[in-house]
Amino acid sequence: MGDEAKSDRFLGLLEGHRRILFRIAGAYGRSEADRQDLAQDIVVELWRSFGRYDEGRPFATWMYRIALNVAISHHRSERRRRRNLVDDGEAVIELAAAEPERASIEGEVRRLHEAVAALDELDRAIVFLYLEGERHEAIGAVLGISTSNVGTRIGRIKERLRRPEGRDEWISTI
Repeated sequence: MGDEAKSDRFLGLLEGHRRILFRIAGAYGRSEADRQDLAQDIVVELWRSFGRYDEGRPFATWMYRIALNVAISHHRSERRRRRNLVDDGEAVIELAAAEPERASIEGEVRRLHEAVAALDELDRAIVFLYLEGERHEAIGAVLGISTSNVGTRIGRIKERLRRPEGRDEWISTI
């Protein structure tokens, strides 16, 4: 395949699956700028890896695997960087500006995000793919684990998210 044909094929596949890109960037990015940087990093890595894409496999599975790996690496580096920074209060400002009737819902969603963020990287990826509506088989294929392992982990994750350690209340969003 020539360079132009390869580029056209890549752009066509990327356009058809851009929802994956934005959902992963949205799930792992903390701010709009962070989400944009992450999306760009994912596209760059997808392009670099496109020569190794096996046309016999679903593009979405391949894309999820690469995008999640980039997002996890990005998250790790951001976490290391944030250790040395003082919180700028952005979250406090956003909450203060929220409409009062949305505060309860936003608080519950924030608690859910915090609980998911506390999961290990594999479990976070499983939750992400599960919430995307992926079947257990597809999740297993993307993450390189068995279908039965996916089902077991989802059950355990749901239980952990419903009642995070140290909390008496249940998160009703799940």
